[in-house]
Amino acid sequence: MMVNRVIQDLQTRVMIVVTDDEGMSTAEYAIGTIAAAAFGAILYTVVTGDNIVSALTGIITKALNTTVS
Repeated sequence: MMVNRVIQDLQTRVMIVVTDDEGMSTAEYAIGTIAAAAFGAILYTVVTGDNIVSALTGIITKALNTTVS
C-alpha cells in the first residue's frame, strides 16, 4: 500500500503544478528559452549531419526507384 500512497502524493503534486496560476518568472522563461534554443541547435546539427542526409537520400531514392506491380 506504500506504492499507492506514493502515487497519490505524486498525482497531488502534479495537479498543483499544472493548475498553478502564478505562471513562470522571468528567470524560468530565460532558462526555458535557452533550453529550447539548445535543443533546436542540437536537432539542427543532427538533421544536417552527413549520416542523416545520406540515409534520407537513400530512402527517397529507393522509394522513387521502386516499381509498383
